[in-house]
Amino acid sequence: KYIKSFLRETWLKRYGSSPSEDMVTLMWSFVVSIYCIGGLLGSLSAGYLSVRFGRKKVMLFANIPALLSAALMGLSRLCGSFEMIIAGRLLSGMCGGVGLNTHLMYAGECAPQKLRGLTAITVSTAIATGKFVGFSLGLREVLGVDALWPVLMAANVVPALIQLLTLPFFPDSPRYLLIDKKDKEGCI
Repeated sequence: KYIKSFLRETWLKRYGSSPSEDMVTLMWSFVVSIYCIGGLLGSLSAGYLSVRFGRKKVMLFANIPALLSAALMGLSRLCGSFEMIIAGRLLSGMCGGVGLNTHLMYAGECAPQKLRGLTAITVSTAIATGKFVGFSLGLREVLGVDALWPVLMAANVVPALIQLLTLPFFPDSPRYLLIDKKDKEGCI
């Protein structure tokens, strides 16, 4: 309801008239659904990018749209732009689409054969944990109030920074090193 209210206020300030409920619903629909479109674009590009640049580099570079999306959504109220929320959600979806697919490839290729099944469920565990954290942060007692919704929208900066700071210490995928880079010693 706070974001819908922000949409109404922004429209009123820009155009001098209150938007119709249909227009608010349309804008809200863009805000909600653009994440899925970004996820689709990210998923479609994950295979090509992971072969071209390697799984580890792709996961590192996927943090760039995540950080940019956090900045756009976090500053949207200050700038008075609901378009920044839409652009931020698109970038966030792209990061999610690339990250989910590349993470599965990377974890499956790096894990010992006995642990591949266990590492494959890390994606669903991370999704469930993310949903729980998101719902928890969205409570009125935490960040789910009118003054703090931009902070809640920018909260994806935390996992992006954690990955950006820790992933450089992990090895490249053995499959990528052997098949794509022809580096047998690095693979071993």
